[in-house]
Amino acid sequence: MRLSAVLRFSAILTGACSLLAQTPPPSSAPGLPPRVAPTDYQAQAKAGAVTLAADFVRHSVPTAQGPLSTEDFVVVELGLFGPPETRMQISLDDFSLRINGKKAALASQPFGLVVPTLKDPEWVPPESAAPAKSKGGITGGGGGGGGGQDREPNSPPPVVKIPIEVQRAMAQRTQKAALPLGDRALPQAGLLFFQYRGKDKGISSVELIYSGSAGKADLKLQP
Repeated sequence: MRLSAVLRFSAILTGACSLLAQTPPPSSAPGLPPRVAPTDYQAQAKAGAVTLAADFVRHSVPTAQGPLSTEDFVVVELGLFGPPETRMQISLDDFSLRINGKKAALASQPFGLVVPTLKDPEWVPPESAAPAKSKGGITGGGGGGGGGQDREPNSPPPVVKIPIEVQRAMAQRTQKAALPLGDRALPQAGLLFFQYRGKDKGISSVELIYSGSAGKADLKLQP
């Protein structure tokens, strides 16, 4: 069981790396535009001279081109603010998320792991080319013998493969929206990702934990 999980994770990581290798880097500055003030977010907390502000957006992935979604991760939109000319060293290791008061907090994950799980609610898969079967069992389309066979009533639905260009666009949008890392001038804003497959309705409390170069802070977010 443990080996299976490792192999599955390795396959996801390999697929994400392959897709990202084909994805051109964003043309503008990384991250999301910071909001006007920390009070424009759900929660705020101080870590030294830096103010952290955040929204918990559940399984949504807000991007500049519209929201995406993921069933395997939950997302926090974070803003970092400070006095003029303040710089901050930002690392994924600085952030963790505690859901429903559990002792073990979730570690922040690189956006590349999220990419294979993304869905675009605006993308509509092409309709099946197979002709519809009438109640009498005769396939549509005139003429004799030319129609294809429908799948059996109890068989699973066909797997719809998302075109590579759609996957690449989602990857680039997510890369652009992820929180910028490294030595950065404030303000900065972007998304943090935490692996969590539970349903939104099962989340009763959320706490974002920061421990990094600016100090320590806890933000109690709205679930």
